[in-house]
Amino acid sequence: MQVSVETTQGLERRLTITVPAESVDNAVKSRLQQLAKTQRINGFRPGKVPVSVIKKRYGQAVRQEVAGDVMQQNFYQAIVQEKINPAGMPSFELTKDQDGEDLEFVAKFEVYPEVEVKGVDDIEIEKTVVEIADEDLDNMLETLQKQHGEWKEVKRKARKDDRMVIDFVGTIDGEEFDGGKAEDFTLELGKDRMIPGFEKPLVGAKKGEEVIVDVTFPEDYHAEALKGKEAQFTVNVKKVEGLTLPKVDEEFAKLFGIEDGDVEALKAEVRKNMERELGQTLKTQLKEEVIAKLLEKNELDLPAALVDQEVNALREQAKQRFSQQGGGQNLPDLPADLFKDNAQRRVSIGLLLGEIIKQNDLKADQEKVDSLIETMASAYEDPQEVVDYYKNNQELMQQMQNVALEEQAIEWVVGQAKVTEVNKSFDEVMNKQG
Repeated sequence: MQVSVETTQGLERRLTITVPAESVDNAVKSRLQQLAKTQRINGFRPGKVPVSVIKKRYGQAVRQEVAGDVMQQNFYQAIVQEKINPAGMPSFELTKDQDGEDLEFVAKFEVYPEVEVKGVDDIEIEKTVVEIADEDLDNMLETLQKQHGEWKEVKRKARKDDRMVIDFVGTIDGEEFDGGKAEDFTLELGKDRMIPGFEKPLVGAKKGEEVIVDVTFPEDYHAEALKGKEAQFTVNVKKVEGLTLPKVDEEFAKLFGIEDGDVEALKAEVRKNMERELGQTLKTQLKEEVIAKLLEKNELDLPAALVDQEVNALREQAKQRFSQQGGGQNLPDLPADLFKDNAQRRVSIGLLLGEIIKQNDLKADQEKVDSLIETMASAYEDPQEVVDYYKNNQELMQQMQNVALEEQAIEWVVGQAKVTEVNKSFDEVMNKQG
């Protein structure tokens, strides 16, 4: 086998591979002999068909089949010989293929870029530090109370966080418009689910009152005809309801699986869940910050094949989400450009973290793997069942090992970077927008 390597442009490579005629012809001959033993042809006993007859009938098809196998086998031998690391599958072009002559073909493909992670020592990172205060725990308990509260009609004026049942009619220049009218509409004040300015005039209103609300539709409103338009809504208040919260007592504790109703045990469990969610959020934020800084300092030449693979993966995920949300069979033909930026980012991240793992000879730390599984499992009703399921599934364990390795790579960067600790409240971190 003779191999010549040519760099066409960027990461593209072109291999011209020549395979000796003897090797190809012997493979064709062997395949024809096998066929002669199995083919049934009129005038010949089974297994006694001359190879010359088989060659006349099947020779061209057999040679094409052999050529395909030869190209695959010799391509992989060639990239090992030349120490080439292809990214994605090659395309083959058969350039010479005649009986008794050397077979020649061209393989075109891309290679992985040479990655050198730069600027790690110059990276500046803000590491958030949070201590869960008693006030945070009280706020979380109040949130749980609200989730189990009971709406009851009240005779007083509406307050923020109350619920209303209303009828409304909207007009623009005195004319009603599509989508601007509703009856028995339930509205929670303070949730800001309506257009800006709609809720505020309703605070202080009572059952039976009519309220005139003047608003301006946002410029980015989804309905083209309403963008930036001034409108007036006539709102009739049919009911005002307040939320009655349950007491944090034995019965309340039992709602959350505390069988003996111990309120202190409930508080301990809630704090534990808050710590788990906080830890995951802080870890995610730190990872995103590290990745953003790495990408700033390392611009890579990306193989189109890898980006295309990632685009297809992201598109498939989007289709699955669409289907789960009730899209049914009406799956849109999502354009690749919609996913390209994210795909390029993900490929870059994978290459950079992969190089960090390789250069530092990082191996998945089993304690970290176990900790990741246990943390994830703790959110389920029977954590041990989830742990056992993961540990008995080789594919899932490999996924968790990959996650652990990625975390170890992030930790390595943090260890090299200039880190400043910043104290923040639980609410700042967990309710951060965007």
